[in-house]
Amino acid sequence: MHVEDLLRLESLDLTLLWGSPPLLAREISGVTATDLEDPGRFLQRGEIVLSGLVWWSAEHEEAKTDRFVAALRDAGAAALLAGEETHGTVPEVLVDACRRHGIALLSVPVHTSFRAITDTVYLRQWGDLSRRPADHYALPENVRGELSRLLADGADPDTLLTRAVAHLGAPPCYVLSATGRTIARTPAAPPLPARQAARRLKAAAPFAAAPASTTLRVDPDASPYGQWYLHLPGPVDAPPRMLHEIAEVFAQYRQGVLRRRAAARVPATELLDLAAAPRPGSALLPAALRACGLPDHGPYTVIAVSMGAEEGAAEAGAEALDELLRHLPGRRFATARLATGGAAAVIATDSGAPGSEAPVPGAPAAGAPAAVVATLKGLWPTLDACDDATLPYGGISTPAAGPKELNGALEQARYALTAAVRAGSADGTAQLIAVEDLTTLDALLAGIPADVRTAFGVHALGPLADGTNPSHRMLLETLDTFLAHNGSWARTAEALHLHVNTVHYRIGRVELLTGRDLARLDHKLDLKAALLCR
Repeated sequence: MHVEDLLRLESLDLTLLWGSPPLLAREISGVTATDLEDPGRFLQRGEIVLSGLVWWSAEHEEAKTDRFVAALRDAGAAALLAGEETHGTVPEVLVDACRRHGIALLSVPVHTSFRAITDTVYLRQWGDLSRRPADHYALPENVRGELSRLLADGADPDTLLTRAVAHLGAPPCYVLSATGRTIARTPAAPPLPARQAARRLKAAAPFAAAPASTTLRVDPDASPYGQWYLHLPGPVDAPPRMLHEIAEVFAQYRQGVLRRRAAARVPATELLDLAAAPRPGSALLPAALRACGLPDHGPYTVIAVSMGAEEGAAEAGAEALDELLRHLPGRRFATARLATGGAAAVIATDSGAPGSEAPVPGAPAAGAPAAVVATLKGLWPTLDACDDATLPYGGISTPAAGPKELNGALEQARYALTAAVRAGSADGTAQLIAVEDLTTLDALLAGIPADVRTAFGVHALGPLADGTNPSHRMLLETLDTFLAHNGSWARTAEALHLHVNTVHYRIGRVELLTGRDLARLDHKLDLKAALLCR
């Protein structure tokens, strides 16, 4: 579908305000609705952008308008469709900016909803796929037609899958997420626990048909965390191309799901930006929570994740976190990328269904925030198994009583995340750490940024921090052993195979060089922390 096709549809009643023929001939890849002043990071190349112009005001109109349109140009947007409802008309300054930056501009009248435009684009895209030559298909024509209608009507995934395999004798069949979450299953397919499903998917590599079962990727271009699989646990007498067509139907369904999630990311980003602000806009937080479908009262739990510093890691983190939290049916949450890197989510832990699998024997009641933490910890290894090349790290806050406490909860989650990254980097394992797990001095210090740890160690140890000096290395070893043996002179001497007088001499040197008195508990703690921070 092309931009000019939208203008030909009388049902939409769009008006061209500016656009050269080459711009109108651009192909539309998708739709994004936004009223952010700088929407660039949420856009994909070839998308049309729907905006109600809530972000626009007469004050500073030119600079703000130019920044908005420049972001569309840089992201490769196909066109801007501006709504007339907010201001009664499309401001002339916006027309000038679109002309200057080469973005086609169409106005949307009050009686045309953005939903109608979105549905028109995506239904037309599915129709284009359905009009390919008949010999391309293995599915019967009547089945293809029925599935096309079901997709257009917004059928649920169970119905879609059941009808897709009905002509094969209605075998047991599943559509599974990368972590084993059941997205759809036929009536003949018994419930499949997520961990068991994830093991099946792992064993099915390289995801080709086998005599005993068949597992196919739904969307080859999906990330390891966003991938869906068509899984038939028993043998099925069907051409592989037919099963690939059924998988393609769910690829189309999945695209609709991704569009809805992308739309939900916009208010979620605004919520997390408010929570992360140095002076949180507490008065704005309840409205931001409601915009995300969350209650404006607590408690809330915040989780932050990191997939590394590589390009695309933040988006992978958001996708992985979103997938993980969907194992909590009925639990409301909002996920978004963080401006500082990584991703985070706010989870409403006041009520809702428990996780899909019991966390651990003796765990708290399902409605308690502790049960959410236990369930996420139980699922973390499954998330880790999705991508062998990446280690996921996560940090979880203690419950935030209300909106005003969200800033502190986000800081806690980030702190626990830093501790998880440090612990995981040391032993090469994926880590999910809750703030409540930080019960030792070593664990507490692990959450401090590396440069702060280094600075503290250098200043607390003084000259002893110079590891190139053999004498200083000897004194540090003696200090470490002395503190590990609770200040016992005799046990320290025994452990180091030294005379007690030698230990006394060395500890005296340590006290002289550091300015600390190791007869005092606080000074012992200072030096112990400094050793842990090296």
